[in-house]
Amino acid sequence: MTDTKDREVLAVLDGVYKAWADNDADALVASYTEDATSILPGSYSAGRAATRDRMAAAFAGPLKGSQVRDEVQSVRRLGADAAIVVTRSVVVMAGETEAPDDRWVVATWTLTRQNGRWLLAAYHNCPA
Repeated sequence: MTDTKDREVLAVLDGVYKAWADNDADALVASYTEDATSILPGSYSAGRAATRDRMAAAFAGPLKGSQVRDEVQSVRRLGADAAIVVTRSVVVMAGETEAPDDRWVVATWTLTRQNGRWLLAAYHNCPA
């Protein structure tokens, strides 16, 4: 399903989810642009620092020990230096082996290549 060019883009998501599994907010936002936005139901973070702070608090609290399962639905290139990835994802909380169906979300990731490196510029999710 993914070619080499798509794999470069998807490596950013892989890094985000590895950082999530490690509960490492700094590593999670390492591939975000400085002005990246993150929109979730009931939450809007403007800028990498705001997302980092929100995730650090979540990893210290309700998301401690959680991980994400992710299914890539599509990768769409918008020229040489921009891409949109659509995923279907779910947070599996600590102690769970499966997450309930109503926790699944559909997410849109907007990525840009700057100085040869793919970065996350915007993230949005909503219930699946």
